[in-house]
Amino acid sequence: MIRNVLNLIDPFAPADGPPPRALWPFSRWALKGAERAIFLSFFVTFLTGISELVAARFTGWVIDSAAAQGPGDFWAFWPLILFGVAFFLLIRPLIFIFDAGVTGVLLGPNLFPMVLSRLNRHVTGHSLRFFENDFAGRISQKALQTARALTDLVIEVSDVLVYALAMFAGAFVLIGAIDGRLLLVFVIWAVLYVAALRYFIPRVQVRSAARAGARTQVTGQIVDTLTNITTVKLFARDDDEDRATREALQDFRQRALSFGELSAVFRMVLMTLGGILPLVSILGALYLWTLGQATAGDIAMTAMVTTRLSMLTNRLGRVAMTIFTNIGEMQDGVETLNVPLEITDRPDARDRAEGGAIRFEQVGFAYGGESHALHDFDLTLNEGEKVALVGASGAGKSTAVSLLLRLYDVEQGRILLGRTDIRDLTQSALREAVAVVRQETSMFNRSALENIRYGRPGASVEEVHEAARRASAHDFILQLKDHKGRSGYDARLGERGVKLSGGQRQRIALARAILKDAPVLVLDEATSALDSEVEAEIQGALQEVMRGKTVLAIAHRLSTIAQMDRIVVLDAGRVVEQGTHEALLEQGGLYARYWDRQSGGFIGAQDAAE
Repeated sequence: MIRNVLNLIDPFAPADGPPPRALWPFSRWALKGAERAIFLSFFVTFLTGISELVAARFTGWVIDSAAAQGPGDFWAFWPLILFGVAFFLLIRPLIFIFDAGVTGVLLGPNLFPMVLSRLNRHVTGHSLRFFENDFAGRISQKALQTARALTDLVIEVSDVLVYALAMFAGAFVLIGAIDGRLLLVFVIWAVLYVAALRYFIPRVQVRSAARAGARTQVTGQIVDTLTNITTVKLFARDDDEDRATREALQDFRQRALSFGELSAVFRMVLMTLGGILPLVSILGALYLWTLGQATAGDIAMTAMVTTRLSMLTNRLGRVAMTIFTNIGEMQDGVETLNVPLEITDRPDARDRAEGGAIRFEQVGFAYGGESHALHDFDLTLNEGEKVALVGASGAGKSTAVSLLLRLYDVEQGRILLGRTDIRDLTQSALREAVAVVRQETSMFNRSALENIRYGRPGASVEEVHEAARRASAHDFILQLKDHKGRSGYDARLGERGVKLSGGQRQRIALARAILKDAPVLVLDEATSALDSEVEAEIQGALQEVMRGKTVLAIAHRLSTIAQMDRIVVLDAGRVVEQGTHEALLEQGGLYARYWDRQSGGFIGAQDAAE
């Protein structure tokens, strides 16, 4: 029966717009679509609480009936017997089974993937600047932390708070029916309990958020170290990294101690209040019985109800810590992850690019600072033209490529693809039209086949193999073998492609770009990690791949771009020279000086030495 209500939640339904930064609006955003399932869970849990009160009331009825009738015929109590059998053997078990099923089958397995998938979709939509300013490990930890905290919060509210609400509401009615004075005791106790919650809750939330932030900082530090473990070992900085991790752990420890101390006091107060309620209530009922104003059944029922409430109070103390810990962790995650996206698609953005011509018009960009990486940058690439960007480090070459791909938005001017401003295209449409091989090539920790097929997910195995052959990658891929015995195209490449050499990674990246077959091809130091023999082999493949495409290439090794249709020389973010290789050499300008100085080296090498 539980599985029949699973369709109440679609765990992968897309979110409705960007996530709000305020906590409760964020919760509604993250849980939208699951409201019916959550309300069903609340309703069933409420019934479980009421069933506990019915059990207590039943005990009172039995005692009062026995006292009124006295010893005699057992079957004279057949209505009570029939009710007890139906309630305790059928109704109550079904309620509890359904309650456990709704929580364990409907909510638990569906809410977490729903929240995390929505958060992940938002986080991956951030610009590069967002990821450059934080640890990848810290970001992923906060997404997981926030999704888990919200899921646990909903389940705890359903399992405990709604159950407690039913118990308190029912107890209010049952005890009030005995005598108003007992009800007054209950009300005074409830006021004290609420006052304790109001005092401790804000403090618990603050310390919980601080502890969560310190925990994710530890995760970020450890992941950063492990991601760069080769550099750590090569520079013998094991002790430094260990010291940084211990400092992060020390901060976490202090915040955890602060949270733990407050938690202990909070639980002690709640347990004390929990002990007061049954004591005073039972003595009060006993006093009323001595006055003839309460029955023995009333005493028994009061004892059962208030004892259960006392036990529930102790449980509430533990759960309250969990709930407000989760709220604190959610706040911490929301503040980090739910910043507005820097780059977004316009509402009327086109979902398909047309044409391969590229035009930079008066483009200015300074990465948000004052020193411009590009300033009044003008450049036109005709469709099918092959243009190389040349310049010393910092001249603006990679910035121009990043802006073309809209990894950042231009701060001044505009960029056209075909006749369309790239901001009038969806980001997906723009990047589908451009194939890129970057200098810093990283791989997914997936098979070689999956890494190449990333360029075109629908490609056949034969098409993947052909792209690898054209990139001179097929032969070495066949020799790959991972730690689980998978070989060839099925072998995993390790995190960031760590099992491959730099040249092997670039050849796989080139195969990926070849497979994509986009109208625009960007080569950002695409052969920088290759030896001369392999580079010469790939240059032949590149000539074929570039045919009919608009190509924008960056290279410090000038021999790799000498055959381009046009070479554009950048200096301090501006175009200072452009022309063919031969024409630029005849001018005797900056490009000619680069060529003379290089002698097989790289641009800027002698400048740095002078």
